[in-house]
Amino acid sequence: MTGRFPILVTGGAGFIGSHACKALHQAGYLPVTFDNLSTGHTDAVKWGPLEKADVRNQAGLSAAIRSHGIRAVMHFAASAYVGESVERPAFYYDNNAGGMISLINACLDTGVKQIVFSSSCATYGSPACGRIREDTPQAPINPYGRSKLMCEDMLRDCSAAHGLRFAALRYFNAAGADPEGDLSERHDPETHLLPLAMQAASGRRGPLQVFGTDYPTRDGSCERDYIHVSDLARGHVLAVDYLAAGGSSTALNLGSGTGHTIFEALEAIRSVTGKAVPHELAPRRAGDPPSLTADPGLAEETLGFRTERSGLEQIIRDAAPSFGLAAAREARHERQAAE
Repeated sequence: MTGRFPILVTGGAGFIGSHACKALHQAGYLPVTFDNLSTGHTDAVKWGPLEKADVRNQAGLSAAIRSHGIRAVMHFAASAYVGESVERPAFYYDNNAGGMISLINACLDTGVKQIVFSSSCATYGSPACGRIREDTPQAPINPYGRSKLMCEDMLRDCSAAHGLRFAALRYFNAAGADPEGDLSERHDPETHLLPLAMQAASGRRGPLQVFGTDYPTRDGSCERDYIHVSDLARGHVLAVDYLAAGGSSTALNLGSGTGHTIFEALEAIRSVTGKAVPHELAPRRAGDPPSLTADPGLAEETLGFRTERSGLEQIIRDAAPSFGLAAAREARHERQAAE
């Protein structure tokens, strides 16, 4: 652990950012969270100090970088709801692209040269079915995806002009929860499939809506690649290590490499927890790609990254206690053992 240093984590009080802070701490780094707490949670900041401020506050960023001796940044702070981005595009460009402008200028002001950026598979838009490689054309179909691509373009331009080095990590569907129970997924409103489905299974909400059953997939429902949030956090730490060792700027997919349809995910929840997911069929939503599955080979080649907990049933097992489903799961195992 020698030679490791403080890392500024923008959005470190959020779902993925807080898991990344824990992974940084375990790797010997000091995570310094920079978060305005608009969607994050104070009680998720457990492994380092909290600077409460907005990422668009360039002066605040520069002050935090200097006061904590920051030498690298992980940038998670952003708005991330596709539907909301369609309804409020100006806000998304201001918060996401504007936040990146502020962060880059703060890094240039303070001499920080290393940025790990939370990008997204949404930058690919709606590609043809098949595993997505990093050289798949980026053609986002909503303001959220376009704002993330803008951020990648800014990093590329500033890397060429100023010597910044970055890793843009295009990850797929983050899911699950910290296996040790320190953190969980908490969004308000919740829009992600697995937590919505587990809330429905536990009776905490009404039936899940399944949007579209006529896609060109195995069962007609959308197919997605789910990656465990702890695997995702570990990938970010490997990216910090890579840049600290002199690695050149890169963009990498972080995913499991395996796609699951919505109906397969619902069956996996029933299998793991013993609870069926009440659901209703609904028309397609505009802009939902039929299939998004990563080819994670370049991340393995570049970072040595391989998923460890991203099997769908493992993701569900780790997340289930957060939704009151652990008891049902344990009871199911006890019944099977008694048979």
